[in-house]
Amino acid sequence: MSSGERLESIVGHIVDELTTKNRVRDKTLQRSRELIRFCANSIRATHRRDYDLARQLLAEAKQAAARMREDAAVYGDVYHAGYTQDALKELTEAAATLAVVTGQPLPGPNDLQVEYAAYLNGLGEAAGEFRRFALDSIRRGEIDRAEELLATMDEIYSQLVTVDFPDSLTGGLRRTTDMVRGVTERTRGDLTTAARQEKLQATLRQFERRLAEGPQPPKAIES
Repeated sequence: MSSGERLESIVGHIVDELTTKNRVRDKTLQRSRELIRFCANSIRATHRRDYDLARQLLAEAKQAAARMREDAAVYGDVYHAGYTQDALKELTEAAATLAVVTGQPLPGPNDLQVEYAAYLNGLGEAAGEFRRFALDSIRRGEIDRAEELLATMDEIYSQLVTVDFPDSLTGGLRRTTDMVRGVTERTRGDLTTAARQEKLQATLRQFERRLAEGPQPPKAIES
């Protein structure tokens, strides 16, 4: 075989391999978009308190994630690409949101079959959803429920802040942790204001009742 034929054979093999890899990449990218769509719809259903639909959509998201992992498993760089891990982060967010809101045990990374960095970032993103639930609870006058969600946000922040590794290992977790701290503190402020308003309203209602009842007759003095 001449050097020219040898070179043509080598390059031909590389082109074939890259063609196959590009096909896998395109399919994985498509799967990731599908997965993100299912997760977003599951979270939306959870906010509407349509938990049966949220569970159904989450199950479909898990199936989409399994297909995506299977497609990307052949090429490590495709599996660890940003779009793949971002989709798995969204899966964690949707699963954590539904679990916390419905009072179920929080799923772990092995339960969801996601990488640790994607799991931690997804858990942090879920804190933003908990803030939304807390604000809705405040508007409905469910202060105790809002306090429970705030406590969960506090727990998430307390755990994430202990994960001190380079961003290359954690997928930019420091930025996510800072976000969690911000939404937690804003929620705490909103809840504090709401609690004070509720206390003030209770005092006003009590005062109004006393006015409606009119002046009370003086008590008789015992001889």
